[in-house]
Amino acid sequence: MLDLHDVRVGKVPQDSPWLRSVRLQYMHDGQSKNWDVIRIHDSVCIIVFNTSRRKLVFVRQFRPAVYYASLPENQEVIDVERYPATLGIALELCAGIVDKDKPLVEIAKEELKEECGYEAPTSSFKQIITYLSSASASAKQTLFYVEVTDDMKIHPGGGDESEGEVIEVVELSVPELKDYIRTKEVQSPSSFLHGVSWFLLNKSDCKAAYDS
Repeated sequence: MLDLHDVRVGKVPQDSPWLRSVRLQYMHDGQSKNWDVIRIHDSVCIIVFNTSRRKLVFVRQFRPAVYYASLPENQEVIDVERYPATLGIALELCAGIVDKDKPLVEIAKEELKEECGYEAPTSSFKQIITYLSSASASAKQTLFYVEVTDDMKIHPGGGDESEGEVIEVVELSVPELKDYIRTKEVQSPSSFLHGVSWFLLNKSDCKAAYDS
């Protein structure tokens, strides 16, 4: 995961399968305005709680966008000694893009199996909320919650190697999670913070979650 070489910064091709950029031009309250928007895939993310271990299950992986946030502007060739791969490692919810014509819960089930190694029935998934990504990225993300047990673990997880995914499965107890989100800077996306906040607010009555 930390073996990073030959990093270069270039322009996004117009035929990118992952995102499209457009400029909206419009009149708003009598004023002419422009706004640049990135269209990305809709996605699902899952809060996973293992009731056998009393731990939440997350994934950690290298994210180029996270890495890019630490890079200097207007530099094409990146010195990986000065800017190591660790700058791009993010702790996240299990998640995946909506790129199949399937119900969202089916996609969430597949991502749980692929990334974390758990086989759970669709009936065990609870759909929590669908929300927008951000002011500049046009996409929707749907949050699910699922409880799993050790008996549901069918393989180690780690993502789809054929797609180049390198994913580490991370388990945190509730006290460990609270310590993490109390730090002044977390290397996690807002969807992670929203998901764990939902868990802490709505599962406080789940005794298994808070047992030591």
